[in-house]
Order: sequence, then structure tokens, then C-alpha cells
Amino acid sequence: MVIVMNANATKEQVQHIIDRIEAAGLQAHLVDGQYRTIIGIIGDKKAIMSLPIEAFEGVDKALPVTSSYKLVSREFHPDPTVVDVDGVKIGDGSLVVMAGPCAVESREQLLEAAKIVRAAGAQFLRGGAYKPRTSPYAFQGLEEAGLEFMAEAKALTGLKIVTEVTNVNALELVVKYADMLQIGARNMQNFHLLKEVGRTGKPVLLKRGLSATYDEWLHAAEYIVNEGNPNVVFCERGIRTFESYTRNTLDLGAVSVVKRLSHLPIIVDPSHGTGKWHMVKPMSMAAVAAGADGLMIEVHPEPERALSDGPQSLNPFNYASLMADVRELAVFLRRQANH
Repeated sequence: MVIVMNANATKEQVQHIIDRIEAAGLQAHLVDGQYRTIIGIIGDKKAIMSLPIEAFEGVDKALPVTSSYKLVSREFHPDPTVVDVDGVKIGDGSLVVMAGPCAVESREQLLEAAKIVRAAGAQFLRGGAYKPRTSPYAFQGLEEAGLEFMAEAKALTGLKIVTEVTNVNALELVVKYADMLQIGARNMQNFHLLKEVGRTGKPVLLKRGLSATYDEWLHAAEYIVNEGNPNVVFCERGIRTFESYTRNTLDLGAVSVVKRLSHLPIIVDPSHGTGKWHMVKPMSMAAVAAGADGLMIEVHPEPERALSDGPQSLNPFNYASLMADVRELAVFLRRQANH
């Protein structure tokens, strides 16, 4: 249930209600909206119904939350959430770009990629130090050495670091280096990992599972937020369908669906979504037009030499061209929205 406070409700009235909710053994979640304060209640329905909610001073109305994912739903939190990653804001209307190689292969490769990524205007350096691969014989990542190279790249360029955490055992180490923790498609329903990531308080990039429904994806985010971490960003990266031409089928409809059902931001990964470098730019443009809050792009100094995902990685020239065009489109769309 959510309690919508009057526009002129005082802090004392709000705190009194929170105290009563917690005294009843329920959880209270305070949401300071742009125009109204909202208090979410989670817990036993009988205990909720026993509270004289609408009799409390300062209350405008009380509404039930019908979604089974409570904390991430738009019903619970009507205003869009802006996730702040060490000063870089995702969901505030600007376009955020996360770019870099699929895997950290060497110090030289990563530093060169970071310079390329930064020069064209990205805010994040992406790169996998731990790589969950379908084949046990494929390159699995440099692990801690890769994280150290990413830290060096950050110091050199000022880029924020987003990298995948693949298991609970590696979490403590990844948290030391990363500004944002990525949960990959294969781990979207690794509920133990989701809980542990939620407890870190670090911003989380939650990729959609290979065959996940919207409902399953939103519930995965609920696991993270329920641990007290509201800083979650969805990432649409394509789903598995019958189509074999592309690596996955990029579902750009996910952008509008997530924005309707949830208050959390969403970005799009057209590199994994298509698996073909020549499709990355048009799908990036389409994602921006659909309202995505950002993009995740695979960029490699020499894609033909990449140890992972070379066919979907952009070279420096194609990446610079993409960035110029998506920036121009984003500016145009913002201008149109403000008219």
C-alpha cells in the first residue's frame, strides 16, 4: 500500500506515520516526490489493514499497490528515479553512454580503448574482468588483473567503471574497483547474488535474461531494491527467439514497457542485442528515439583481434560516427520535448 500525503504535510506528521507503521512490524519506505511525499508500506496485509491510515494527520489518501513487485513499480514511486553514479546521473533526461571492450584482454588494449571511448564523449568504461562464457575453452577474463587495469584507465581518463560480477565470491573484490556493478543476462535470476549485490549499496546495471519476461525482469530488480538499494538501472540486451540471423532479437519495446511499469531508468545494449557491428548504430538511434536513458556499446581498438565478441564490436571510426549522430538526435529530441 502507498500513503499519499497532503502537499502541506509536515515532517513531523510524516515521521509519526512511519513510526506507527514500524511499530506494527511493517516496513516503511519514504519517497519524496516532486510535488507530494509518499510512504510505501510492505508487510502482512492484516497488519496494514489494522492501521487507521486515513485518520492520520496529513494523509490525503491510501492506495493499494497491485503489482507483486512493489518497490520498483510506478504505483509505489510515481516520479522517475535518477540513479547517481558518483556524479554521473542516469535517468535525468540526458543520454549516458557506457562503452568499451567486451573483455579486458591486456593493459595496453584497455587503456587504448578507454582513450577512444572518452574522446568521443562516453561517461562510462565498460569491460569484463570476469567473463561467463558458454564454452569452458573460451577466454574467461583476467579477473583481478583486469580490474586493476580498469582502475588505471579510470585514473587516466576520469571515466566511471561498470563491470560484471559473476558470483558472490568475487563480489567483495569487484566492489573495490567498480563504480557500478553489472548483473549479466545469465545471472538475472541468481537470486542469492541479487540479494548480496543489493546489500552493497552500489549502483547496479541489471541486464535482461536471455528468455526473461518483463515480469521476471522487474521481479529480479525487486530483489535488489528490497535489500535497501534503490540504485538499479535496467539494460535491455536482446532476447532469444527463433531468428538466427542476429545473435539475439533486440526488444526496443522494453523501453516503453519498463518506463510505464517502473520508475527506474533503462538503457539499451544494441551490441549484444544484434551481434553485428553494422546494426549497432541504427539500433542505437532507434533506442534513443524510443526514450532510452542510455546506451551500452562494445568498442575495441582492433575488433578483428578481439578475444571476445569481435563481430559486434565497433572500431574507433565507427564508434566516433555513432556518438556524433546519437548526440545530435538526443539534443533534437530534448528540444522537441521542451517545446
